[in-house]
Amino acid sequence: MQIDQRILLVDNDDARREKLSYLLEFLGEQVELSSLSALDSQLDQERYRSVILGGSSGAGSQLEPLLKKHSRQPFLTMGQNGVEAPNLVGALDEPFVYGQVTELLHYCQVYQRVRYEVSPTSPNQTKLFRSLVGRSEAISRVRHLLAQVAETDASVLVTGESGTGKEVVARNIHYLSKHRDGPFIPVNCGAIPPDLLESELFGHEKGAFTGAVATRKGRFELAEGGTLFLDEIGDMPPHMQVKILRVLQEKCFERVGGSKAIQSNVRIVAATHRDLEKMIGNGEFREDLYYRLNVFPIEMPALRERSADVPLLLNELVSRIEGEGKGTVRFTKRAIDSLVEHPWSGNVRELSNLVERMVILFPGGLVDVNDLPVKYRHVEVPEFTPEYPEEMQERDALAALFSGEEPVEIPEQRFSNELPEDGVNLKDMLSELEVDMIRQALDQGSGVVARAAELLGMRRTTLVEKMRKYGMSKEG
Repeated sequence: MQIDQRILLVDNDDARREKLSYLLEFLGEQVELSSLSALDSQLDQERYRSVILGGSSGAGSQLEPLLKKHSRQPFLTMGQNGVEAPNLVGALDEPFVYGQVTELLHYCQVYQRVRYEVSPTSPNQTKLFRSLVGRSEAISRVRHLLAQVAETDASVLVTGESGTGKEVVARNIHYLSKHRDGPFIPVNCGAIPPDLLESELFGHEKGAFTGAVATRKGRFELAEGGTLFLDEIGDMPPHMQVKILRVLQEKCFERVGGSKAIQSNVRIVAATHRDLEKMIGNGEFREDLYYRLNVFPIEMPALRERSADVPLLLNELVSRIEGEGKGTVRFTKRAIDSLVEHPWSGNVRELSNLVERMVILFPGGLVDVNDLPVKYRHVEVPEFTPEYPEEMQERDALAALFSGEEPVEIPEQRFSNELPEDGVNLKDMLSELEVDMIRQALDQGSGVVARAAELLGMRRTTLVEKMRKYGMSKEG
């Protein structure tokens, strides 16, 4: 549903309707007239900047259900009517006054902005906006700004911490713009050596410098008709800032070693995690270039500032990994609660890396708090240790003792190779052997239970249970 800038006027009083319509048109507004009977179906199809209802048109029991059904549409009434609703922004008093009319129309505009709902305008938009998933006010505002600027040619500067998704925003801008059929060319200005950056951006002619054995197009030429994404623009050296400014101003450039001006039709989107205004104050970034790039700023919020979006992001990241055929994983509610509490210094990129790690460690499994790396555990959950039957524990112990690559040395003085005539108590003998092996492992591991468990090829919790069973301590 698209938001129309027209104002829909519904009033059965012909004289009043004509008077208000004239005033609105005098203010430069586009006015459309309608009737109450057609209003509901019109609002199903379009959303107006404001719907103004005359006293008789909105009277009775019809107004309240209408306001509730179309909760994202701001309404104004003529005169008070006793109805209260969030989207009933205000009431116009008669005689109509210029100041009140413009003020209430502005309130309607503010209501639209706060309750803005992005609707798909292209086949790409639904898919791309999934990568900006979240219901927080911060990310909703980013989607709103993105949709506003995408179809213009304005330069965009995306700021925010590393890992917040600045390139995702740049790709959204490209695919929602009129440049969508052209290429999207990203350049990391901080990853290219300063002496090669000019050639990388503008290309070079054959023989321009040592090693230039052929003419080569630069990123500006490769991005012709599309979008050039200048990532980490704050890391660009001063001499290149001058050249970029010239391209933005004159829409043309020259290859290194060339003299022919090449016209450039490229949409520029820049991004940085640095404070460019502070850099300007320190003389590290050109002020004129900053204002050329910062025509339309978009600030990406840190993930810790929108922690309520973490569950939705988890779901999206898992779905994406499933779609790529890399497997799947699920998270318990308390694991999700723990991740919501994490500060996420690496932002969405850090969360994405964690999800991929969990898919590798627990393919198709269910991840709980204690399965997460220690730094992500912000919820206290007791370690679950299953209680196995004694016979099963003994079988595990034997398997652990005799399955290693190196054979277990059994002291000859204590265990004969031949079975005595009167027999033996195998259970006691195995227990004695197990105790002896545990003591040896503890001695070799300097009393560290985890190290001893590793030497015996068993889990630490299993070894702790056996030590408890035999009344052993680290020192004993």
